[in-house]
Amino acid sequence: QVELVESGGGLVQAGGSLRLSCATSGRNYITLGMGWFRQAPGKEREFVAAITLNGDYTWYADSVKGRFTISRDNAKYTMYLQMNSLKPEDTGVYYCAARRLATPRYRADYWGQGPQVTVSS
Repeated sequence: QVELVESGGGLVQAGGSLRLSCATSGRNYITLGMGWFRQAPGKEREFVAAITLNGDYTWYADSVKGRFTISRDNAKYTMYLQMNSLKPEDTGVYYCAARRLATPRYRADYWGQGPQVTVSS
C-alpha cells in the first residue's frame, strides 16, 4: 500500500502563489509516476499536471500551463506543485495521485487526502 501525504494548501489572493507537497514512503517511490488532480465545487475531478518516474517528462492541463510547475525530489520521496499567478478558478481540492510504472494523466492507483486551495478575487 502506498500512502500519499499532502501539505501546503490554504487561502491566497488572486495573483499570489502557493506550493503543494506530496510525500510518500520511500520503498515504492521510484516506481511511481505522480501527478495532481483538482476538484472544484460542483464539478468533476480534473487533471492538473503529471510527472514521470524519473522526472524527465511533465504534462500540464491547458488551464495551468505557464503558471504551474510540477517537480519531484526523489531523494526526499516528495513531489511538488508550484502554483503562481493564481486565479479564482484555480480554487478547489487538490489531490496528489500516483500510478505504478505509469504516469497518472487519466487515472491513478493511489490518492492523497486533498488539501483545499482557495483563491480570492
